[in-house]
Amino acid sequence: MIANETTEALVERICRAAKAAAPPLARAGTAARNDALRAMARGVRDRAEFLKAENAGDVAAGEANGLSAAMIDRLRLTDKVIAQMADGIDEVAALPDPLGGIERLSPRPNGLLVGRMRIPLVVIAIIYESRPNVTADAAALCVKSGNAVILRGGSEAIRSNVAIAGILREALAGAGLPEDAVSLVPRTDRAAIDALLTKEEYIDLVIPRGGEGLIRSVAEKSRIPVIKHYKGVCHVYVDEGAEIPLAVRVCVNAKAQRPGVCNAMETLLVHEGIASAFLPEAARALSAAGVAIRGCPETVRLVPAAVPAQAKDWGTEYLDLILAVRVVPSMDAAMEHIRKHGSLHTEAIITRDHGRAMRFLREVDSSLVLVNASTRFNDGYQLGLGAEIGISTTKIHAFGPMGLSELTTTKLVAFGDGQVRQ
Repeated sequence: MIANETTEALVERICRAAKAAAPPLARAGTAARNDALRAMARGVRDRAEFLKAENAGDVAAGEANGLSAAMIDRLRLTDKVIAQMADGIDEVAALPDPLGGIERLSPRPNGLLVGRMRIPLVVIAIIYESRPNVTADAAALCVKSGNAVILRGGSEAIRSNVAIAGILREALAGAGLPEDAVSLVPRTDRAAIDALLTKEEYIDLVIPRGGEGLIRSVAEKSRIPVIKHYKGVCHVYVDEGAEIPLAVRVCVNAKAQRPGVCNAMETLLVHEGIASAFLPEAARALSAAGVAIRGCPETVRLVPAAVPAQAKDWGTEYLDLILAVRVVPSMDAAMEHIRKHGSLHTEAIITRDHGRAMRFLREVDSSLVLVNASTRFNDGYQLGLGAEIGISTTKIHAFGPMGLSELTTTKLVAFGDGQVRQ
């Protein structure tokens, strides 16, 4: 870092270097990028003690500043977390190369063969909070997809993020690729984010990861396209033809397996034809898992322990062991509730009626719609993408988990044999 360099000048320099690093990274073959990724993984493993020492400074500062136990847990780099970081980079290296493939190649009447070739987005800025492992995860996905990446983590993990990024950059350089393909903004003031969001001449896409406040702030200020989701108000609808033991098992998992994540169920909708048989049994299982219910009048009648729901409950992302429950007269009513209160994130139906399941799939607008399965499956790894950088509810250009393919775009290519336009 240059002495007395302003935040604006620092960000400009980082952006310029990332833009210059992107073409040679994209030109590097599959083997070269995979070798670099494996070097990055080795670097993380070999420097584990250094990473823990740097992370200890962040943890101590976090404890002194009153961070919650949960936040401290997310922040801490243990031997296990470091090993998982390195393994994650190796797993990305093992994934198929998303670049260069030509899709939908088809002949035109004049003999031209026209298709779409998959290419990098070029430079991606990722703005995130808390977990330092995001630094490694995001860098690995971007390198694999041929994108230079500019990382800006939260103040609570600055020492850890700087240390991780330094190791990754050294590994890239050692593998013969430009180290500026991975950059980290080493300043935590808000001015650094504001400066990044004005650099449309260098940055092609911004991906914010964190709380709703951060994401809305980025979306409002950015001159660059933003991939985002504000919150996960996810629903499970239990249809009248549902198998009750299956429905109970899915609902408990969707709510209680990990309640503080964006793909956890926040609202349970139950068809009135099955409510009296299903809800008491579901409530017992949910209560055993520590879940408190806020319900409509019919829910409160069937589950006396439930607290009457308020209007605000239907659109709330609790991120906690709290569940809103509503009995609905029909599947149409359930889908209307989702349209009104959902966040385009994840919705599920529990039913044995194939026709109703298919209608739900067609008509419910969400990045993932499931039949007879937990909302917790909206995750890149779980869905076979190998890894993800976040979940998009924007639809442009991606909808759902952002895996390697979603970190690319396509350009038209055409193969001719002397054709000229008449």
